[in-house]
Amino acid sequence: MVRTPLTPEERERGERLGALLREARGARSMVEVAAAAGLSAETLRKIETGRAPTPAFFTVAALAQALELSMDDLMRRCALVAAA
Repeated sequence: MVRTPLTPEERERGERLGALLREARGARSMVEVAAAAGLSAETLRKIETGRAPTPAFFTVAALAQALELSMDDLMRRCALVAAA
């Protein structure tokens, strides 16, 4: 299966998501948060740096739970950054 190339908007949205997750992680280590979410540190690293701009819904949900963020709040914060 061939993936359709991402649009610039999709890439930008992935970068915003990564920045918000990195901010929410704060001083916690990447390894600690990834383990709490049931992910590898490399997966979290890719999401935070925008190299994985379209993570699966359940991956984002697991990270939101590990970081004590609501999905609604995460969505709103992404939208607010996009509108700015």
